[in-house]
Amino acid sequence: MEWFGLALALAGGIGSAVVFNRMVALRQLAANAWSDIDVLLKQRYDLIDNLVAAVKGYAAFEKSTLEEVAALRSRAQAASGLTQKGEAEKGLSEGLNRFFAVVENYPDLKAGQQFRDLQAQLIRQEDLLQSARRYYNAVVRDHNTYLQSFPNNLLCQVLSYSPKEFFQVEEEARSAPKVRLDK
Repeated sequence: MEWFGLALALAGGIGSAVVFNRMVALRQLAANAWSDIDVLLKQRYDLIDNLVAAVKGYAAFEKSTLEEVAALRSRAQAASGLTQKGEAEKGLSEGLNRFFAVVENYPDLKAGQQFRDLQAQLIRQEDLLQSARRYYNAVVRDHNTYLQSFPNNLLCQVLSYSPKEFFQVEEEARSAPKVRLDK
């Protein structure tokens, strides 16, 4: 009987260590995935700055559009927390869509190689961001599923692990800004 109790305690200790180590690994994966998104967002903000700078040279371009994009970029960069960041990114994507709609009225600007290169880079950046968001949300899904599965949930409650928040961007902000390079 004594051996049975010892074996049961040992099995419980090993099981707890496995659950704990898996939660640590999932937490680190989520932190790393968010770090990747953060780097891509910073690169996107730099590209937006470069686009605004490239457009400033066109005197006829609407100043209010440039100011709006710059303000939305600043708001997105300053946002903290996933919900606030998602809302700010939605606003920035909508602002970029309006920005590119206005660019359609300036054929000389659209024809400029620097502007076209920046547009192409922004499209690539948006694709990378979408991929990074999907990866982050997949890691969060795995984290939250593991955390809430029995018997893991018992130990995770004791250790005060909590579910992670998904990085959600509204549907219309998920697609890359509409950019036409063919005109």
